[in-house]
Amino acid sequence: MARRNAMLLALLFLSCAVLTQGQQIRPLTSFQSDPKTLSEASTDFGHIVHKTPTLVLEPSSVSDISDLIKQSNSRATPFTIAARGHAHSYLGQAMAEGGVVVNMTELNRFRNGSGIVITCGGGGGGGSGGNCYADVGGEQLWIDVLHACLQRGLSPLAWTDYLYLTVGGTLSNAGISGQAFRFGPQISNVLEMDVVTGKGDLVTCSANMNSETYYAVLGGLGQFGVITRARILLGPAHTRAKWLRLIYTDFSAFSGDQEHLISFSGSSDTNAFDYVEGMLLLNQQPLDLSFFPTPDQPRITSLVSQYGITYVLELVKYYDNNSEAHINEEVANLVKGLKFVPNFMFKKDVSYEEFLNRVHEDELALRSKGLWDLPHPWLNMFIPRSRISDFNEGVFKGIILKQNLTAGIVLVYPMNRNKWDDRMSVVTPDEDVFYTVGLLQTAANGGDEVQKYQAQNQEILQFCKGAGIKIKEYLTGNKTHEEWVEHFGPKWKLWEDRKAEFDPKRILSPGQGIF
Repeated sequence: MARRNAMLLALLFLSCAVLTQGQQIRPLTSFQSDPKTLSEASTDFGHIVHKTPTLVLEPSSVSDISDLIKQSNSRATPFTIAARGHAHSYLGQAMAEGGVVVNMTELNRFRNGSGIVITCGGGGGGGSGGNCYADVGGEQLWIDVLHACLQRGLSPLAWTDYLYLTVGGTLSNAGISGQAFRFGPQISNVLEMDVVTGKGDLVTCSANMNSETYYAVLGGLGQFGVITRARILLGPAHTRAKWLRLIYTDFSAFSGDQEHLISFSGSSDTNAFDYVEGMLLLNQQPLDLSFFPTPDQPRITSLVSQYGITYVLELVKYYDNNSEAHINEEVANLVKGLKFVPNFMFKKDVSYEEFLNRVHEDELALRSKGLWDLPHPWLNMFIPRSRISDFNEGVFKGIILKQNLTAGIVLVYPMNRNKWDDRMSVVTPDEDVFYTVGLLQTAANGGDEVQKYQAQNQEILQFCKGAGIKIKEYLTGNKTHEEWVEHFGPKWKLWEDRKAEFDPKRILSPGQGIF
């Protein structure tokens, strides 16, 4: 390995030149190999897996990425390449041990303000949202996309809970949040992309143009190409958000109300909330009640202590100045008939941006306490609706509550499968409604605690397998070949065919461990 790395250094770092299609020498001078840069590229948000690359490329153009991939393809023994945005992965997915990591965020320094370009046509104009879209560099952060769109009175329709992620990164997975029941994941809201394939070809693709590339890359975990531009569908932005949390002690009532609320899934359905998520409140310390009014926190604590586990339905309804007079009545009608514990509904009124960027406030608080850059042994899954009650009994009550490890944040909320496109590479349970469950743990006490969480995660996966619950992991990695084949199920042949077509030398995204 050391000899191979030395050869790679010599080939890339010292010569620093490639042949373009026109056979002209164009220098690649933005390779970095200093210890600090390599160290940053060898870790991610998870702080569990560490794999050191030989070089980091800081591209000044999309052509730099294309040329790098072509040079790897030209070698008898190709070197691996991983595109790295903000590396919010937690199992080394953005790493390339002994290969080259491409620091995608460097592209923004050379965009000259063209990283986010908003266009409205067909009479839509300004802030109406008619036929509007944003052409966004794959390296751009969603928070910056939000700010640019809000200046025009516009907004993307689908989000993730955390906005300091790159566009290319979330589109390579799916990109989900509480809006997904209405608009689908972020990958369902992409009109067009520019992609550098594993052969080094720069391809513009959409559902009607180079469609096989388009469907392969969306949810493709970086295996088939590097997203350098995405055209994102936009709609009118709102100004305010009514933000509710309702507490349940009965899981059937909780899940039934969630499924009822997401049945109003038309994109223009005024009888719908704009955001539906859920989470657990477990009788474990520390109990985060920061959302709730201080005078109400003792009675919430008492309820959690009494039942051991409670369920929180989180709902948001957006509104504007012209609908302010009716928003409270509208919300009251939307929650009518829901089966939460009486007098355990709590509300906030915040700006649209404040709600969408809510996790950043938590990040700043954790950073101030030195708790952000700790290991995160997360587990994210999609659970078929028909087995979510079994999952609650066997996992939430039978494993997490009984083992009494600090649970961190536990998310649980449903989505409609008809908002996902099965032609894309992502896999979901084969039911009309499925739940996402996110166990977002932080190991504050280091390695021993990481091992405890990882053991718990494995126990949860084994429980599901033994109980015949056909889950699909999300944001996953570190699987054996057999486990990946099982994960993709009927789509495995499609994944093999797409890898052979777009990355035949298996250069891209080695950190996923799929090929």
